[in-house]
This record gives sequence, structure tokens and C-alpha cells, in this order.
Amino acid sequence: MAPSTSSGTYDIGIDLGTANTLVYSRGKGVVLNEPSVVAVNAAGDVIAVGAEAKRTIGRTPSGITAMRPLREGVIADFHAAEQMLRALMKKALPTRRFSKPRVVICVPSGITGVERRAVIDSARGAGAREVHLIEEPMAAAIGAGLPVADPVGCMVVDIGGGTTEVAVVSMGGIVTAQSVRVAGDALDAAITTYVKKKHSLSIGERTAEDIKIAIGSAAWTPVPADEEGEPERPTTYTVRGRDHVGGLPRVQEVTEEEIREALAEPVDAIVRAVHRTLDECPPELSGDIIERGIALTGGGALLRGLDLRLRQEMGVPVLVADEPLDCVVNGTGKCVDEFASLQGLLTGAKEQPRRAVRL
Repeated sequence: MAPSTSSGTYDIGIDLGTANTLVYSRGKGVVLNEPSVVAVNAAGDVIAVGAEAKRTIGRTPSGITAMRPLREGVIADFHAAEQMLRALMKKALPTRRFSKPRVVICVPSGITGVERRAVIDSARGAGAREVHLIEEPMAAAIGAGLPVADPVGCMVVDIGGGTTEVAVVSMGGIVTAQSVRVAGDALDAAITTYVKKKHSLSIGERTAEDIKIAIGSAAWTPVPADEEGEPERPTTYTVRGRDHVGGLPRVQEVTEEEIREALAEPVDAIVRAVHRTLDECPPELSGDIIERGIALTGGGALLRGLDLRLRQEMGVPVLVADEPLDCVVNGTGKCVDEFASLQGLLTGAKEQPRRAVRL
């Protein structure tokens, strides 16, 4: 059934992520999932967006630059972000019926007022008639199916591309939260730096991400296959890059133990953020978290052994949410579908009073 609003337009929710941007259309669900990448020419004109632009990373000729408009969860290039949003909104909505939609966008909980304004202005410039923001951990908690409106404590750790959001949610609000700019991109950068330092081999961010997915681990020790119910996976990875000394192409094998060592520092930063949030949590809600556990969402939740590491460090149950990559966009989408009842969770160009929330 086609979605409708009082103004006859489509309402959409956007998970504006550092690595990927997902778009949720009211009544249809997630209709778009594209990398947050744009390719621009020397004149500053955007020539490609999303997956098409990502394919050009590290392969562009002179005069064309592939870039990410968002860094660490916030807009780094206003013009490129606006053009990317405009292109993705047009992809997500039927062209012949495209009109200015009401947009709900999730943002990190720790961004400044200036950064919030940049998101709102970019969305308005891309064609939105009305822009509302929701904090990322709240959207993640809703998307993970946590009872955020109940008088119980729910804890969520959302590890995206640019930021890790840790929050305790209760009665429709965030009780305490930590937002650290250490997440998937920092994990990739740590691998790039380690391989360059240890093996004198220069690799790109795409290769670093492939290594992380293939043999990355957050646990102190190797995770047994039966611990996760998965088949055995390789413990080494063949890396192709450029020799840092000679400048020629070279192949190098790296091990799971090496990558575990490479990821130690950013993983420790994430663990410390979870610890600080628990330390600031009111005692009554701490009891709820011991009983209900911590929900892991975002792409970083898929890092092998991270749930085990947090369980060992915090002494509470840790569960990876179903479809962790889609939790934030699904939570944002629920705010679109049930805008009237969940409006109290949102802010926009005009601040709105908090309202009672029903889920």
C-alpha cells in the first residue's frame, strides 16, 4: 500500500552514516543503502555518488577526487554532503512523484549545535521541507527492539563508521551516554598503520576493511568456532599493496594475531566508553542492565569476539542485535511511520517540547 501523509508526500528516515547512508521510506521500509562517498571533479562538481563513487576510491585519475563528505559522524564537506543527500533522496523516491518530504535524520549524541545545524541545512538544501533529528543511540535502541518507553534501563552500544555511541535509555529518554569518535574507520586506520609499520607495506582503506572483516578480532585470545556457531575461518590473509621502501607492488601475509594487536588500541577505547557509561548509570538501572544485558548494534558489532570481550570486561550479558547494520535506520524509520506518537524523541530546526512516548 502506498504511503501517504497529510501533505501528499513521502516521508523518509535517513541513517546518515560515515561509511554508509541508508534511506527508509514510509510504508516501504529500507529502500536504499549506499556508501557515503562522492566523486568530484576539479571544478567541484559531483560526478558520482554512492556505490558508483566508492568503486573509484584509490583509482581516480588526476582532476577527479573520491571523498567522504562525513568524518567521525559529522559533516566535513557541506557542499558534497548536500549533493550526496540530494542524489540519494532522488534515488529513494519515485522521480515522477518526487516532492519535498519530511525527513528524520539520526545524528551522533555528542555533536555540537553547529554540527546539528549543518545536518539540517544540508537536508533542507537537498529538498526536504521539514527536518527532524534523532540521536543515534535512541534510534539504535528502537531498531533493536528494546523497550525504550518502559521504566527500565536498556543499554545499547552502536558502533558505526565514525563514532561509537553508548547509552542507557529509559522512559523515552537517554539517561547517560558516551559518544567517542572511534569506530569502524579508526579500526581500518589502525590496520593500515600497523601493516605499514610492521611490514613496510602501504595499503588502502578498502584493503584494510577487507582484512578487518576476514580476520579481525577484538578478543584477547582466538575465538573458537563453536563459540559463535560459525565454521572455521582463515587465520591469515594475503595482502597486496605497495612496498613502502622500494615503491613496487608486493604481496604479504598477515595473521589474525597481528591484526588483533593492531586493533587493540581502538577496541580498548570502545571498551572504556562502555565502562564509563556503566559507571555513570544510576544503581536501579544498573540492576536492569545486569538482568537484560547490553545490545550491540552497527557494523562494528560484527567484529569477531567483541561481544565476548565486553562480556568478560563488564561482567554482564552482551548480545548482538538481529540485523545490527539496519538497527539505526529501522529505528529512524519507526519514528517516520509513527511520527505523531514518537515526535517527542525528535528535535529539528524549531525545538519541540518533550512528549510522552508510546511504542
